[in-house]
Amino acid sequence: MSQIEISRGYVPGVIGRVAQLHGAYYSRHNFGLYFEAKVASELSEFLARYDEARDGFWLASLDESVEGSITIDGIHAAEEGAHLRWFITSDALRGKGAGNRLLAAALDFSRDKGYRRVYLWTFAGLNPARHLYEKFGFHMVEQRVGTQWGMEVTEQRFELELR
Repeated sequence: MSQIEISRGYVPGVIGRVAQLHGAYYSRHNFGLYFEAKVASELSEFLARYDEARDGFWLASLDESVEGSITIDGIHAAEEGAHLRWFITSDALRGKGAGNRLLAAALDFSRDKGYRRVYLWTFAGLNPARHLYEKFGFHMVEQRVGTQWGMEVTEQRFELELR
């Protein structure tokens, strides 16, 4: 039986793979080229300025294939909180605990760094993800109609105060 591996840091080809995972999953919610290109360009920008002392990037792999990711962007952590981004798992990993492990790794890192708050943006209708965020203690603090993902959705901001 194959085992899910969680690792930290960049591996060759991961920008394209994480963009592909997002593109494939979110196409089910009618997101298209704009969204996938935004994921690829913003993830590229993040990794180009990645600082291991403040940022975290974890991958979930199955049989050496990247099947999930999560990021903590700590560049504005002192003022705004650490930004949790690009959290995804493929269908091959859903329901197998990989999302729990990725989220736990990101939050453990944030606590170790002394970050006071972690926040993320998502949108209404992603109920399994929302359940996971709430399980880890996140609370929705803002909801508004917006277009930051290339189409109109009800955007939601979740925050977790760390102790």
